[in-house]
Amino acid sequence: MKRLSWVKVAATAVFSILLLTGCASDKAARVVDEKVNLAEAVDKASAGLLRQSSKGLNKSRIVLATSFVNIDDLQQSSTFGRLLGDTIAGNMVGRGYNVVEVRLRNSLSMQPRVGEYMLSRELQNVGTQHDAQAVLVGTYAIGGDYVYVNARLVSVMDSRVLSSNDFRLPLNRDIRKMLTSGR
Repeated sequence: MKRLSWVKVAATAVFSILLLTGCASDKAARVVDEKVNLAEAVDKASAGLLRQSSKGLNKSRIVLATSFVNIDDLQQSSTFGRLLGDTIAGNMVGRGYNVVEVRLRNSLSMQPRVGEYMLSRELQNVGTQHDAQAVLVGTYAIGGDYVYVNARLVSVMDSRVLSSNDFRLPLNRDIRKMLTSGR
């Protein structure tokens, strides 16, 4: 009889562990499979970025656009980073801003592990070359369940941040694939 009780206790414990493990993995699967309308989410972030800078930007003057970079590897971008920069630039054009694309390596200087920065002289030279007023830059950080994005509009004249907008996107299969491809 005692042996039967022990078997019931062990079976109940194993069942409980499996049940709890199943709940934990179910939560992780929901996050990975979470759908997001990427264009809609980035459009909303673009609108927020432009709302903040409405007094600081002249629509007729040029804004330079760059690819967004992984905050942990500022020398590289990804499909995701290029898509973010291109989508926000496209949204700016749709709102009447004069946007010119520049590729990251030709125009910006990056210093690993210190953060993204633009050398003042280079920034002013690029700005003068294009008669630009600002540069669209951004970084993203890959977390466990989300990718966190920061988009900024930076003044060409004094490197002042004119506007900044942070948002997050679920780290689903589509976004994960874009983060690991096109490097």
